Amino acid sequence: MSAALKTQAQIRIALAAAVEAAAEKHGWDIHTIPNVELEVPREKAHGDFATNLAMQLAGQAKMAPRAVAEAVLQHLDAAGTHIEHAEVAGPGFINLRLANDWLHDVVKDIAQQGPDYGKSNFGDNKRVMLEFVSANPVGPMNVVNARAAAVGDTLSNIMDAAGYDVSREYYVNDAGRQAHLFGLSLLARYKELAQVEYEFPEDGYPAPYVKELAQIMRQEAPDLLEKPQQEQEAFCKRWGTDRIVEQQKADLAAFGVEFDVWFRERDLHAGQKLEKVIEYLKDQGLLYEQDGATWFVSTKFDDDKDRVVVKSDGVPTYITADMAYHLDKYQRGFEHLINIWGPDHHGYIGRMQAAVQALGYKAGSLEIIILQLVNLLRRGERVRMSKRAGEFVSMTELMEEVGKDAARYFFLMRAPDSHLDFDLGLAAEESQENPVYYIQYAHARICSILRQADSDSVQCPSIEDAALHLLQAEAELDLIKKLSELPGEIVSAAERRGPHHIARYAHELASSFHSFYTHCRVLGEEEALQGARLVLLKAVAQVLQNSLRLLGIAAPERM
Repeated sequence: MSAALKTQAQIRIALAAAVEAAAEKHGWDIHTIPNVELEVPREKAHGDFATNLAMQLAGQAKMAPRAVAEAVLQHLDAAGTHIEHAEVAGPGFINLRLANDWLHDVVKDIAQQGPDYGKSNFGDNKRVMLEFVSANPVGPMNVVNARAAAVGDTLSNIMDAAGYDVSREYYVNDAGRQAHLFGLSLLARYKELAQVEYEFPEDGYPAPYVKELAQIMRQEAPDLLEKPQQEQEAFCKRWGTDRIVEQQKADLAAFGVEFDVWFRERDLHAGQKLEKVIEYLKDQGLLYEQDGATWFVSTKFDDDKDRVVVKSDGVPTYITADMAYHLDKYQRGFEHLINIWGPDHHGYIGRMQAAVQALGYKAGSLEIIILQLVNLLRRGERVRMSKRAGEFVSMTELMEEVGKDAARYFFLMRAPDSHLDFDLGLAAEESQENPVYYIQYAHARICSILRQADSDSVQCPSIEDAALHLLQAEAELDLIKKLSELPGEIVSAAERRGPHHIARYAHELASSFHSFYTHCRVLGEEEALQGARLVLLKAVAQVLQNSLRLLGIAAPERM
């Protein structure tokens, strides 16, 4: 456990013990002591940590929060907690100020743990499957897919660092209506190129990339039109979706996203898994027939209405395939499932929660994160996007325009459930106004200082020999306190499913470093202080690297 998390754990234990002692003295009827939440106050004058513990206890204690807080502090034993001063503030907050010696342990932790600093066993190795992107295999990755990729990949990184056993999965919907329409569109373009009469499908894909694919397909399958119509359609659907999936894999890899599993929907059908789910629901008495269709009694599990699982023409519906897919996930041993969906799937949550329960699993074991849309702006004008019409900015084009790192950071700046205005101009700027440039420049500047020290034959002491007690300037202490926050930020971001917490943290750390650099000279100081500051800079560089690695962003040494 890092020094920061250890110190916080010691403070929590001490506060809980103080509550018990105060309750015994004052006769409080405390059924359960709430979790002691420690937050870093926005104002430095309020100390290093603050807790609303007294407010949470006020109802059980039947006393005003301030009175509860004062009673708790009267019984607080600060031994071993680094607490130097504690006071009641506002309506009942308890503010804590710590002695600076604990910060020296933070710098030592970073030096000793290196790339592992910030990691914890909070998740207790719980097996989690995170499914994200899962775009239909009907066209190149676009910016909406790119946001899902950045959020899902970064959340996976964060949960992995927080001690979960995470698997990343992409569900290839290659057996649905869109895949069928894409295959028909491809066949129509093939016939057009062969100068054969054709009919373009209604709601098909007229985008130029479909015709480009058809030209490749003609070279690989020159005798396609000699086959029966049904075989032509099946071939185009399979060939086209396979080709798009390979392109999607390449796009995502270039974006820094790799999946552990690419799960094909057609394998569910080939394995008769839809039929098995239907049979299971039938055996449980959860199906009924009406108007020639087969219905799932999803209202039994709090859905707003029952759902058709097999249409009157005998064709299974989307929910049937999704039920089979999620059952397969559970059967592979995953304890918790997280799906990242677009806002157009919001109404789908209730029916899937009902399905999970019908299959014998807890509703809470399936978690849905709704990712809001992206407004792409160029010179203040919104860029229109439509994959079917071919009017969209692809992931590849986005990376060519602003770069992978800027693209990922801009997608991660806001909470997943917030709409995002992506300013292409700002993302491409090499200026302090561009947040990812600002963060990367902080790392590059540190590397420059360390190179200069090496060039001047200035020795950086080992962590054991560094005079860390000399780091007493306000900018130094603020910087170390910010370094101390990474382990807690990772746990918080994992718990709240919020990659934006790490994006914000990286920017705040860069800001703390730039402030330090303004106020504290490194090279040319007295030898012991110079050495301590060089050790501190190495720690800052390491934590910037660790933070950026979670975000899937490079930490350049030169800019």
